[in-house]
Amino acid sequence: MAANLSLLQSFTRLVVPPAAAILLSIPSPLVAQAIPAPDATPARPSRPATPKDLARHPLDPLGPAEIERTVAMLRNALRLSDRVRFVSIGLKEPPKEAVRQSPPAGAREAFVVLLDSATGRASEATVDLDKGTVASHKTLAEGVQPAIMIDELVEVEETARKSSLFREAMKKRGIEDLSLVMVDGWSAGHYGNEPPEDRGKRLVRALCWVRSEPFDNGYARPIENLAVVIDLNRKEVVRIEDYGDTPLPLKPGNWSHRYNKQNRADVKALEIEQPDGPSFALQGHEVAWQKWDLRIGFNPREGLILHQVRYDGRPVLYRASIAEMIVPYADPKASSYHKNVFDLGEYGLGMLANSLALGCDCLGTIRYLDAHMADSHGRLVTIKNAVCIHEEDAGLLWKHTDWRTGESDVRRSRRLAVSMVATVGNYDYGFYWYFYQDGSIQHEVKLTGIVNTTALKPGETARHGVEIAPRLTAPYHQHFFNVRLDFAVDGEANSLEEVNTRSEPAGPDNPYGGGFFAETTPLLKELEARRSTNAASARFWRIVNPTRKNSLGRPVAYRLCPGETTLPFAQPASPLIRRAGFLTSNLWATPFQADERFPAGEYPNQNPTPEGLPKWTQANRDIADRDLVLWYTFGQTHVPRLEDWPVMPVASVGFMLRPDGFFEGNPALDLPPPSP
Repeated sequence: MAANLSLLQSFTRLVVPPAAAILLSIPSPLVAQAIPAPDATPARPSRPATPKDLARHPLDPLGPAEIERTVAMLRNALRLSDRVRFVSIGLKEPPKEAVRQSPPAGAREAFVVLLDSATGRASEATVDLDKGTVASHKTLAEGVQPAIMIDELVEVEETARKSSLFREAMKKRGIEDLSLVMVDGWSAGHYGNEPPEDRGKRLVRALCWVRSEPFDNGYARPIENLAVVIDLNRKEVVRIEDYGDTPLPLKPGNWSHRYNKQNRADVKALEIEQPDGPSFALQGHEVAWQKWDLRIGFNPREGLILHQVRYDGRPVLYRASIAEMIVPYADPKASSYHKNVFDLGEYGLGMLANSLALGCDCLGTIRYLDAHMADSHGRLVTIKNAVCIHEEDAGLLWKHTDWRTGESDVRRSRRLAVSMVATVGNYDYGFYWYFYQDGSIQHEVKLTGIVNTTALKPGETARHGVEIAPRLTAPYHQHFFNVRLDFAVDGEANSLEEVNTRSEPAGPDNPYGGGFFAETTPLLKELEARRSTNAASARFWRIVNPTRKNSLGRPVAYRLCPGETTLPFAQPASPLIRRAGFLTSNLWATPFQADERFPAGEYPNQNPTPEGLPKWTQANRDIADRDLVLWYTFGQTHVPRLEDWPVMPVASVGFMLRPDGFFEGNPALDLPPPSP
C-alpha cells in the first residue's frame, strides 16, 4: 500500500531515501483557493494548553492541544519506553444521554491504541482531558494486532531495501537500482497456512513494482511471483517467497501531465460563482444549510463522520460513517491469494486522507476542515483541508408543464456536499455525503486511481483478470463498503420494515395480468434483518418511528434505497468470509451498543477468529422500537477495462436515504422560482 503524502512528509527525514523524498515533496498545480473560516486567527507561538483550548463540543474531533496533552499524560503516567508506538489517538465519544442534554455535556476523553514493539503486546488507554488523568489502561490479549501504522508502511520499503535476501531476489531479476523499487506493504491476513515461526509476529506480505525512472508509473512493471514477508516490530525480512521469475512488462503506463503533452484545445472555462457567498454556515464543526444542520467529525480509523443530522430541527441520524472497506482480489496464486485488504481495520481511512490543499475537485465557495492526528511517535500531524464542504447545482429538482394552460413551473436542485478523499495504495476513493432540499441524503463513493497489476509470462493468458497492456493484467476484484447508520428518525425509538413489490396473481381481480402491489414486512429480530438487495422485487427498507404519525396516521419514516451493489464470490468457507462474514448480506440491523462499532470487530488485522456482526447477531436481539443501527454493505465487482488504464475514470457506488411520510408533502415547494 502506498502511504498518505500528508503523513509521509512527517517521516521523510527519518527513513525515506532521497529519491522518494523528491516524490513526496512535489507540489500540485491544482491547489484550490479556500475562503478562510470567519474565526480564522493568525498562527501563534506554541504554548501549554489552557482550559479554553480544551472547551469544545463533546462530539468535536480532538484538537491539536488535546492530542499533545494526551501523549504527554500517557508518557508520564505509564512511563512509556521508546519502543511503545501510538497506533491511533481519537475522540472517545461520550454517551448519547450526555450529548443530548442542553447544553450538551460529556467528558472530553481520548481513546488511544498503543503497541509495544519490544513485547508485541497492544493496549488501549482512555485519557480524561477534563480531569487530566489516565482513566483506564488495558493490555489486550496476546496475538491481537492493531492496524498497520503509516510510518510502518514507510519502514517496510526501507527494511526490504536493506535486506540481503531482497537484494538477491532483485538481482536475480536484473534489478540493480533499489531506489526505483516500490514495496507496498499488504496486510498478511490469516489463512491457516502460516508456518509456526510466524506465530505472534506482526507481519506484512509486501508486493513489489519497479519504476523506470523516479516519476514513472511503477504499476506498469510488477515484479511478479514475489512476496516479501516482513516483521514490522523487528524491522526485518522474515523470508522471500519466490515463485519464479516473470519478465517485466515493457510498455510504460504514464498518465501525469509531465508525460501527456497533447491536451485538448476545445475546453473552455466553466466558472462557478457565488457572488453573495454560500448558503451554508460553518460554526466550528457544525454546518447549517437549507433546513439541514449536522456536525462533522473525523478520526484516524473511519475518517469523515457525521453526527446529529437534522432537517428543520427534526432528527434523522445520530451518527453515520463508513465502518469498514474490503477489497478482495480474484487471483488465487501463491503470491496473490492474500490480497484481501480491510482498509479501515488494517490501515485506517482517516490516516490515509488526502490534504485537499494539494488538489481539490470541489468548485465554488469552499470551506475546509483540517484533521489532527498523531504519528506512531506521538507527534502531532495535521492534514490540512482534509474535509471539503461546498454546495453545488444538482440539476432538476421538480417540474411540471400544464399543457392545457401552457404554464410551466420548475425548480433547480442544490445539494450540500461534505467530502473527503483517501489514497489506499494504488486506489483513490472519494467519500461524499450529499444533502438535498427535498430532505434526501445520498452517499456516494467515487473510485479512481490506478488498478492493481500483475504480469503475464510470454504466451500466458489471464484467467483471473484482464490484460490491459502487453503482458500486464488488472485482476478481477471487488470493492465493499460497509456504512454504519445510527438512525434517530424523529426520535430514538425506531423500527425496520422491508418493502418488496409483487405481481398480482392472475385471476378475477387481475384479469389482464398487469396488477402489482407493494408488500411491507416488519423485521423484528436481528436474524430476520440479515437481508440482501433484490432488483426483481425493487426491494428497499423503511426505518420508521412507530410513535410519530403523519396526518394520514402512518408512522414517519425514511427509506434506505440501494444503488449498485454486489455480494462476494469467495467461497463460504474461505478465510475471507470467516474474517468478514458481514459481506454475506447487504443489510444487518442491531440495537445500539456503544462497543459495537465495526462490522469485522475491533482488530481484524491477522485475526483468525470471526468477529463483529455475525457474532453479535447470534443473540438475535429485538430490533423493533429500539435505538436502531443499520449496517449496509454496498459495492462493485470490478471487471477492468482497457479504459481503466493507466488511471481509472471515476466509477460511482452508493445509496440514498429518502423521506417516506416524514413530511406532509413535497418539502421543496417553498423554494423560490428561478430568476427570469
